[in-house]
Amino acid sequence: MDRTYNTLFLIQSLDGKISTGDTDSLDVDLDFKRVHGVREGLPQYYDIEKTTDPFSLNSGKVMAKIGVNLSTTKPVKMECSFIVIDNKPHLTESGVRYLSQWVKTLYLVTTNKAHPAYGLKDSLSNIQILDYENKIDFADLFRQMKHKYLAERVTVQSGGQLNAELLRNGLIDEVSMVIAPCFVGGNDTQTSIGGESLHTEEDLKKIKPLVLNECRVLDNSYIHLRYQVTNITVIDPK
Repeated sequence: MDRTYNTLFLIQSLDGKISTGDTDSLDVDLDFKRVHGVREGLPQYYDIEKTTDPFSLNSGKVMAKIGVNLSTTKPVKMECSFIVIDNKPHLTESGVRYLSQWVKTLYLVTTNKAHPAYGLKDSLSNIQILDYENKIDFADLFRQMKHKYLAERVTVQSGGQLNAELLRNGLIDEVSMVIAPCFVGGNDTQTSIGGESLHTEEDLKKIKPLVLNECRVLDNSYIHLRYQVTNITVIDPK
């Protein structure tokens, strides 16, 4: 393979929601631990997360949502490196500093030439900036991560929009999904795979069939599912 092997890892409700609502103040990590009948089995998800790859891809929006921009205490250093996609930017200078203290290496991927990470690159030794002109080329990104930065495997832990872009472009090889025993609901609540809806019969080729590798029943009615992604979709004529 000419790029990294990528696993989409997430926790979702039984109805596919990866958030508890449609505002940034509502969050699975914060809210599931407050819901009786759900909170009891939640630590199993974090135990599985500890066994994921040494490179983790996420977005600046998610990092901001979990509070890295506002954190004032020095974090405990991890051996995991983060690949953070951040164009807006969602990360502030403080957030970039915090991430650099938290992770082994921070790979900041952006199209924004005014991103605060540029001003910190010379003073923080563990930041690498991968910049793109107008749109991030994720296939190129994963090739660079493999050949330039020696990453063999990447765990993707992001939002539905980015998950959809990677999946539909054939850049997700495996799915590792923890199902929490609850329904969340809500038309505007983010699901594991978001993005633009399919519109035409031609769009059916964007559907990615899955092959079940493992189904493990966890404690407290949780389930862990692992699928191989079939990245070549064949559609029969009508």
